[in-house]
Amino acid sequence: MLPTIVKSNWMPNIFDDLLGNDFWNDRFNYGPSTTRPAVNVIEAEKEYIIEMAAPGLSKKDLKIDLNKNVLSISYEKEEKNEENTENYMRREFCFNSFKRSFSLPESVSADKISAKHEDGILKVHIPKRPEAVEKGPKQISIS
Repeated sequence: MLPTIVKSNWMPNIFDDLLGNDFWNDRFNYGPSTTRPAVNVIEAEKEYIIEMAAPGLSKKDLKIDLNKNVLSISYEKEEKNEENTENYMRREFCFNSFKRSFSLPESVSADKISAKHEDGILKVHIPKRPEAVEKGPKQISIS
């Protein structure tokens, strides 16, 4: 079972299923900002891998938390720009953030999760417990 993305949209899921995740946000600017990083969730033989696009961010900008089998990846940054001259004053404020959450299956080794940020991609490696790794078909001898 792959880790599942936990949605926190304000509209029922039926609208997302019928119209796409950002239909209302794209057309009417309702709800939270649509600036969310793209995510790939990959199931390999011995682990799950979450790849998240994080261009322009450094590893110190990103925060990864695990709470009750929910893995959350977030980013928050506030920028203030102020310019004072004799004739005018200019102030600009910018706040950027995102948070993506994933429900992890019980079959993972939560204490062995690792992450790496390289070339604008955050990769989170979530190893499976040894008993959860499929061993493949086994031939049973008849005595």
